[in-house]
Amino acid sequence: MQQMTPQMMGYDRAITVFSPDGRLFQVHYAQEAVRRGATVMGLKSREGIALLVDKRISTKLLEVESIEKIFKIDDHIGAVASGLVADGRALVDRARVEAQINYITYGEPMNTQVLAKKISDHIQTLTQYGGVRPYGSALLIAGVDETGPRLFETDPSGALYEYKAVSIGANRNVVMEMLENEYKVDMTMDEVIALGIKALFKSMEAKGEKPTIEIGLIDTSTRKFRKLTEDEVQEYITKAGFTKADLEKQGSRSESDE
Repeated sequence: MQQMTPQMMGYDRAITVFSPDGRLFQVHYAQEAVRRGATVMGLKSREGIALLVDKRISTKLLEVESIEKIFKIDDHIGAVASGLVADGRALVDRARVEAQINYITYGEPMNTQVLAKKISDHIQTLTQYGGVRPYGSALLIAGVDETGPRLFETDPSGALYEYKAVSIGANRNVVMEMLENEYKVDMTMDEVIALGIKALFKSMEAKGEKPTIEIGLIDTSTRKFRKLTEDEVQEYITKAGFTKADLEKQGSRSESDE
């Protein structure tokens, strides 16, 4: 990260003051928190959308089931967060409330794009006012509605992007390079999950770490979100060409995660 000069410190402390080169430093720092977060990705297939995340278990003493990175927003919408865990949870809670308000008001499920825009609009307001700070977390919001499968990324600046396949968090460049080379829009759900698992293994291999993978799916035929069980995840890992020995080999290189 660029070293701060005394002249830059004033812009660093105030969230609403632009630096001479047009940056909001606190927003920049929030984006850095996302870049240091868990590696997560979303991939669209012709059968729906898959969300994958490495849960980054920091100690063997931790109950793995207590760490939740993939969230159900509504029956047809799921989300995954990277960055500051508490900030991600706050955004997820807000998204759930927005979806509930929409259903109570209009009597129908919320459009995925409308929900993603509401969340990004809320994030953007925290870059404009004093006395607050930006969210140090980004979301991938995935859903299947009347428009088909949709995949959006929110950013701490309030920007909103739609993707066919995308990754955020640590080692994003490694994962995106693999997705850009191997992803195809007509892939099946099994194929995109296998690709996602391979990308997660590749990103963790660079750090000598053991991935603990969580997967969520939204099927276009049912429009229902669900998280895979541990046995189902292990089955997909095996189909992707990895074994428990591969996990143990990577885990032996590094016993903990920062």
